[in-house]
Amino acid sequence: MHHTYILKCADDTLYVGCTNNIEKRLNEHNHAKSGAHYTKIRRPVVLVYSEAYRTLAKARAREAELKRMTRVEKIALIVA
Repeated sequence: MHHTYILKCADDTLYVGCTNNIEKRLNEHNHAKSGAHYTKIRRPVVLVYSEAYRTLAKARAREAELKRMTRVEKIALIVA
């Protein structure tokens, strides 16, 4: 299973990503020395939204859609 997700960073920004292990990836965003520079300098991050997909291709396609959305659209999706 693959997940597309949205994180809320300590500076109140949103980060969109994709992974096949959401728990491991969240731990990496919050603790790893390597990985996404964007979240590394905005810790801690909190998972606020996720969707599951059977294939990596579908998860990546949805990730791209989410990244094109405005902040307002992402927040509306999170609170829905």
